[in-house]
Amino acid sequence: MPTPPPLPGADFFAVEQLLVPSERAKLAALRGFLAAEVAPYAVDWWNNASFPAQILPALAELGLSSMAQQGYSHLFAGLVIAEMTKVDTSLATFFLVHHDLFVESLHQFGSQEQQERLLDDALKLRITGAFALTEPDHGSDVAGGMATTATRAGDGWILNGAKRWIGNGTFCDYMLLWARDTADGAVRGFILDASLPGVRRTRIENKIALRTVQNADIVLDGVRVPERDRFAGINSFQDTNQLLLGSRLMVAWQAVGQQLAAFEAARDYAVERRQFGKPLASFQLIQTQLTEMLGNATASMAMMVRVAQLQEQGGAGMAQVALAKAQTTALMRRTVSLGRGILGGNGILPEYRMAKIFADAEAIYTYEGSHEINSLIVGRAITGLSAIV
Repeated sequence: MPTPPPLPGADFFAVEQLLVPSERAKLAALRGFLAAEVAPYAVDWWNNASFPAQILPALAELGLSSMAQQGYSHLFAGLVIAEMTKVDTSLATFFLVHHDLFVESLHQFGSQEQQERLLDDALKLRITGAFALTEPDHGSDVAGGMATTATRAGDGWILNGAKRWIGNGTFCDYMLLWARDTADGAVRGFILDASLPGVRRTRIENKIALRTVQNADIVLDGVRVPERDRFAGINSFQDTNQLLLGSRLMVAWQAVGQQLAAFEAARDYAVERRQFGKPLASFQLIQTQLTEMLGNATASMAMMVRVAQLQEQGGAGMAQVALAKAQTTALMRRTVSLGRGILGGNGILPEYRMAKIFADAEAIYTYEGSHEINSLIVGRAITGLSAIV
């Protein structure tokens, strides 16, 4: 009996073929690494809330840090994040925090001395970074409500305050930390050595999403930071808009990857699982649900391909990025919900992958601008009226 042809992948419209050959080869190398070093273990890491620091040297060897700085296309950068997310959302989140926020901030805002001191080690993951912005009482309003303070003292600064939900925060070597200057109220950025006296880090326990990511509460009590560790290129919160814009786009790509994962997990299960004497996938309702999942993923990917084209042409605007993040994550929520339903009771067990995919989607829906805040950014752009106080 002839072997049936392989089923089509989740990239139903062959978006990957838009990449140049060298980018396709690099994406294939990433896929091989993820299949060998991540996919077999990701559920256990998630269940145990443990971070796989042992794989960082091999991840660094792929040479995917600072993709824009290396001349890769924006589409390639997005597909890298989608591919990582498809296998393990937590690993993709670590990568985004370290590379797209900490390393990219060194590129964009670091002095020559700061870059010479830290950049090579950060690129090669010999040191790891975090992005300390959110606070216990300030999330969406942190730009205007930031309570962490920086006070000039001689040839340095004294930092006081608290940060919350800081990814990589329990183990990172350095953080890009944001604080308000007590002299003039300006928001400033600092390269905070996490081992300094007065820095206290506590892991946030019992999360239902991104369990592998080591989120931390950070308390700063009279931490002394030298002037050389103030980010030379940051003089206000507005200086980092492009940095935050880029990270928000990458989270929208995570929403694509999460849907690709959900579709493949649900389709594979439905093809193999038998009910009423035949494959679950042979039922009309299941096929309709799988088609909707694939349609949502494909629509999200198509939107992100166009955003990548706009980036190549000079950049996407804040409202365009906000719409992309809001729309892809809304579709993602529907997609992972359908997938979890297809697996029935098995859909709440992590070993079937779908429970992890379903739970991790909730974090993507919220971070890098909640769905509601992004919707209001778009609303302001299309009406000329702001609903954000």
